[in-house]
Parts: sequence; structure tokens; C-alpha cells
Amino acid sequence: MPEVIFNGPEGRLEGRYHHSKRPNAPIALVLHHDPQQGGSMNNRVVYNTYHTFARRGFSVLRFNFRGVGRSQGVYDAGQGELSDAASALDWMQQINHNAGACWVAGFAFGAWIGMQLLMRRPEIEGFVSVAPPANQYDFTFLAPCPSSGLIVHGSKDERVPEAAAAKLAAKLQQQKNITIDYTAIEGANHSFTDHQEALVKVIDAYLARAIGA
Repeated sequence: MPEVIFNGPEGRLEGRYHHSKRPNAPIALVLHHDPQQGGSMNNRVVYNTYHTFARRGFSVLRFNFRGVGRSQGVYDAGQGELSDAASALDWMQQINHNAGACWVAGFAFGAWIGMQLLMRRPEIEGFVSVAPPANQYDFTFLAPCPSSGLIVHGSKDERVPEAAAAKLAAKLQQQKNITIDYTAIEGANHSFTDHQEALVKVIDAYLARAIGA
């Protein structure tokens, strides 16, 4: 889990990167929640998602958005953070020229950024969105959503009502040529306190199916 520093649009960005030993391994980018709510790459949801991808043979990167930790720049309400995510993906692709697949994952605010990146980068073929803030941000840009993926939410999420995430998933499930899996983890709050193991199991099982493990 080596520490990495790479160039972003507003200066250096700080990350943690795991390089898979498998030839032509798929790559995954994991994005954290709102910096204004204490979001960072060391959040437990982000950390566990990162390691779940790594255990499935992915080369995987998590990093701090601008203004978080040792990453330079200042919070930009989403637009700058999307540029940060694009730079992170560029950096990872430079190291993994022959990656077998490309995925993006995000928690809360990071899920919103990840889904926007998905629309801009056609090479992304899979996604994992954990607690997408469907009641706070507009997700209508997913028309159509270009890739299949997984949406996971907590049934007791105190920030984003589970019904909002379920509605988003149902809307995406109506689209043709993609498959959207939706799982609500019973009893889990927004941070999945005391439900991290259940979250990991859902993500791991989905990845196993998606990559044919």
C-alpha cells in the first residue's frame, strides 16, 4: 500500500496505490466522501472498498481530493474534484497500459463524482456507488448510464433516505443494455457503522460475479 504523489489540476495529490501482481490486471479508482464533512481517503468505507478491489486482483488507487490531507488546492464543490478524479485515472492508466478493465467506486460525494467520471470516460466499464447522495445532487446526467454497476445503501441512512437511493437505482434499472444491482444493508447508517463487514461482503460478491472469479 505505498504512498504516492501525482500531479493534479491544482497541484500535487496524495494517494495510496496497490499494484496487482497479475498481468493485465483491471484497475479501479476509489473516491472519498465530501471533504466538508471530513471526507478523506482514510475513511473506513473507502479503505475497505479499496482493499476489496485489491483482494480481487485489481490495481487500485485511493486518493485525497484537493485541500484534503497533503493534497494541494481548495475545495471546489465538485467541479474541481471531478478534474482531480480524471487526473488520478490518467496517472493510473500511465502505469497500467494493458489493464484488462477499468472501474470506478465512490462513497457518498465520491459516488456522485464517480458517476460523472463514468459519463466522461468511456473506458470505465463498471462501478460501485456506496450511499449515493441522490437527495442532495442531481443524477439526471446518467441518461443513459453507459455501464453496469452496483449501488449499495444503508436502510437506516440518516443523511440520504434509503428510498432516494432505491429510486435512483430503479430509474437506472429501466435502461437498456446495462444491469444495475441494488442492495440495501439492513440497519446500516450512512457511515455503515457496525456494518462494514456486510458492506465488504456485498461488494466482494458483486466483483466476483462481474469479473467472473
